Amino acid sequence: MIDVRPSQQMRDLGVVQHSAGILAEPARAFTLPAERDEAERITDELFAAMERIGQVHPFAKGMGIAAPQIGIGRSAAVVQPPGDAPAVILLNPKITDRSDELDEQYEGCLSFFDVRGLVPRPLKITVQTTALTGETVTTVYERGLARLIHHEIDHLDGLLYTARMRTGVEPIPVEEYRQTGRAWAYEQ
Repeated sequence: MIDVRPSQQMRDLGVVQHSAGILAEPARAFTLPAERDEAERITDELFAAMERIGQVHPFAKGMGIAAPQIGIGRSAAVVQPPGDAPAVILLNPKITDRSDELDEQYEGCLSFFDVRGLVPRPLKITVQTTALTGETVTTVYERGLARLIHHEIDHLDGLLYTARMRTGVEPIPVEEYRQTGRAWAYEQ
């Protein structure tokens, strides 16, 4: 049996990998409610991708996926918190406030799933999104959910988590990460 690298597994499931230019470009915002049908179609595609990925890889601490990761340069992402919490749909999200208090945890990314990196992030963020009806919605997220959502918003801004890592800190192979005992988001 051939051992398939985690990044190859994600590529096979339709996840765009880190060398693709679309991941380095800011996603285009929706004009809502005028583009409601397009926003719903892309959201459905994100849920379908999460379903495919979830069938082959368990995410005990939640997961998320942004439209650029499935080759769509639009400002949409879906985050599935851990447990039975409902999914969070992010359309045109912008972080409007963040706490000064940071937490540094390992993160993984479906677009380069062979490594994990220590990423400092605020423990609390305030996010503005656009509802399908066009209204602006403001929500405060904390701790693990704030980390997941911040990670996906970064994707929509054309950033990978490596851009947030401290200078001199490099991602580590997933095999080494599993031995740290600090497993966090995107990995069981």
